[in-house]
Amino acid sequence: MVIGRGCKIQNSVSIYDGVTLDDEVFLGPSCVFTNVRHPRAHVVRKAAYAPTRVGRGATIGANATVVCGVVIGAYAMIGAGAVVTRDVAPHALVVGTPARRIGWACRCGEPLRDDRCARCGDRYAIAGEGCALSDSSA
Repeated sequence: MVIGRGCKIQNSVSIYDGVTLDDEVFLGPSCVFTNVRHPRAHVVRKAAYAPTRVGRGATIGANATVVCGVVIGAYAMIGAGAVVTRDVAPHALVVGTPARRIGWACRCGEPLRDDRCARCGDRYAIAGEGCALSDSSA
């Protein structure tokens, strides 16, 4: 596993081989990473560990589960109790089981209502399934 600089890891979180946390990731209490897709107690699958990457500044809420082999984009926000079974786009706000995108999140953590953050004023270019900080942000 690799843990980047400035990460905040709350209580009761297990991080396995193959998990990479980029800088400034927040892991809420009791969130879970899996290391194989089809675990069985009586079958050794250490050779089947699938890499999981959590992008810079992402937040994973309390009791969320992240299935191995996914990529969580930079500044994505995973809601408490969500089950992440597929890649999450940068800045995506996802909730539920399985996790589905319900919106977008600013890099400061505020959910976006339009293309501008109400808290910090940053502007975002939102198109289809993508969201990125706009060049017009300063």
